[in-house]
Amino acid sequence: MATEYDVVIVGGGPGGYVAAIRASQLGLKTAIVERQKLGGTCLHKGCIPSKALLRSAEVFQQTKNSFDYGIISSDPSLDFSKVQERKESIVSTLYNGIQHLMKKGKIDVYNGIGRILGPSIFSPMPGTISVEMNDGSDNEMLIPANVIIATGSRPRTLPGLELDGTYIMSSDDALALEALPKSIVIVGGGVIGIEWASMLNDFGVEVTVIEYAPHILPTEDQDISKEMQRILKKKKINIVTNAKVLPETVNLSEQVSIQAEVKGELKTFTADKILVSVGRQANIEGIGLENTEIQVKNGYIETNSFYQTKESHIYAIGDCIGGLQLAHVASHEGIAAVEHIAGQHPHELDPLQVPKCVYSHPEVASVGLTEAQAREQGYSVKVGKFPFKGVGKALVLGESDGFIKMIADEKTDDLLGVHMIGPHVTDMISEAGLAKVLDATPWEIAHTIHPHPSLSEAVGEVALAVDGLAIHS
Repeated sequence: MATEYDVVIVGGGPGGYVAAIRASQLGLKTAIVERQKLGGTCLHKGCIPSKALLRSAEVFQQTKNSFDYGIISSDPSLDFSKVQERKESIVSTLYNGIQHLMKKGKIDVYNGIGRILGPSIFSPMPGTISVEMNDGSDNEMLIPANVIIATGSRPRTLPGLELDGTYIMSSDDALALEALPKSIVIVGGGVIGIEWASMLNDFGVEVTVIEYAPHILPTEDQDISKEMQRILKKKKINIVTNAKVLPETVNLSEQVSIQAEVKGELKTFTADKILVSVGRQANIEGIGLENTEIQVKNGYIETNSFYQTKESHIYAIGDCIGGLQLAHVASHEGIAAVEHIAGQHPHELDPLQVPKCVYSHPEVASVGLTEAQAREQGYSVKVGKFPFKGVGKALVLGESDGFIKMIADEKTDDLLGVHMIGPHVTDMISEAGLAKVLDATPWEIAHTIHPHPSLSEAVGEVALAVDGLAIHS
């Protein structure tokens, strides 16, 4: 049996399910094919569960330091099974919410593996979706006018460094830990690696981070990377940079060890577990791309600015097309793809208007160009910095490490980039994101009244600092 649709979406993560909701709003008959659970990696193996664990780690650390706030308590202990239980409860609540949204939008959900077929009796063009159902029932044939590929990504590993899920883990494996290790080596000091380093350190695990680049968080502004490295070292996290991990040196016994070449010297690192955090790779195998003219470059599906592939009726969004592999980006790409299908004229997504966040402790958030990028692109820049130690609310919270940095074009006063490290900056970055969308200047941000006492006062102060006018610095 074959069923016709206006849109069939292969993948039900934050790109796919949001695209389905938008398609339903526009009156398009819509289906999602998802081989696991709606919500995808973000809900089940990424954003949400990791942030739930981070929150528990933060509360545990705050409780241990409660004496600083005048609260006398006995030495707190950690019930990690309860931590995991809370994480699963949050995931379950959100998963139920997505299922409700599918029913509300009258979106058909097929639980199985979707593959794109070539021209057939069903359609003269490639795009018919054959769904191998999870329950073992006969394959379903879906005949869409348009297809959106939203198959996401999975953790990458280093060649020769095989993941076993026990001693050598990906972030997926780490989320399922039943007990915390006493020590861990994290290979990779990017966003995911630093979030895990911060979390596990707050839980009391001995942490070593090995990073190939000269700095951790190598894609962030260098001042932010340096400040994060300083703070993590103060928290007794061992940070090793300029280090090339040698996968062939892995040795398993009661613990696991691995060697790395650090500035020409061979060093051995031993711990209970190794967490490999070296990026993600697209899930594009086994979905029938070979039956189409779709092009793949460097492991990612190629699209135009409206997410059309070489097959104009087949779109691709999210992690499987590379770029900024962020849930909120995938969602916006999905909306844009659907609106393009519906004949509307969506705005092209500008990467320089996308906020990026690291949910470590302290948090990091940024939007726009780094100072180095701005100078490389030929801008004459003016830069302001303002420390959180100058903000009363940060002192009240007991979190005064970090700062906000603002970069502007010296000639036009245009805002080029904003970079933050400190308390709750992943919430505050939205003001800077709005400023980028509206093409605001530091002067306009400075003359926006920020309430006192609040952490957002630092945004107003740093905007003044761009021209040397900060009040509390």
